[in-house]
Amino acid sequence: MQNPKEEKTFVLIKPDGVRKGLVGEIIKRFEQRDLKIVALEMFHASRKEMDSHYPKDEAWIRRLGEKTMTTYAKYGQDVKRDFGTSDLNKIGKVVRGWVVDFTSSAPMVKMVVQGVHAVDMVRKIVGPTMPYLAEMGTIRGDFSADSPINANSERRAIYNLVHASENPQEAKHEIEHWFGKRQSVFKYKRFGIDE
Repeated sequence: MQNPKEEKTFVLIKPDGVRKGLVGEIIKRFEQRDLKIVALEMFHASRKEMDSHYPKDEAWIRRLGEKTMTTYAKYGQDVKRDFGTSDLNKIGKVVRGWVVDFTSSAPMVKMVVQGVHAVDMVRKIVGPTMPYLAEMGTIRGDFSADSPINANSERRAIYNLVHASENPQEAKHEIEHWFGKRQSVFKYKRFGIDE
């Protein structure tokens, strides 16, 4: 059984996080919560790499469509006006395409974060996917105010600064996808935490 302190998760600081100069602040927030950065690299992903990063399964794409439809209904907006359809799979594919385009448009920072309940802790620190719903004190709540209605009307991804793995299985897949089997994930002890 894995030591709870060794749980790892994947974090991607997206182009808006890099362009806003938030790389140091984002890393600081994780480290302040006794998490440690065990792999870190700035890079510019190709569209193909980002296409491989995001799931292509129908359930995930449909979930994107459902989230979009729910938001449009909540704010009394016409989804057909912006998407030309109300088919959840078609809407999900369009939104996924915007996300792939955005994340391959400029440099990003990829990292592996390790610590007790790393997946859940990182998601708590980052805040909800929709920045306008994120509490103050979270990364998205403090540094982004974008909304899906605004993003969809501008035909782009939501500017929500970071991607963080949703569960341990996704974290494992994403760490392998971005860091491979090479020895770029380090082991070390943090003063006062691991000792």
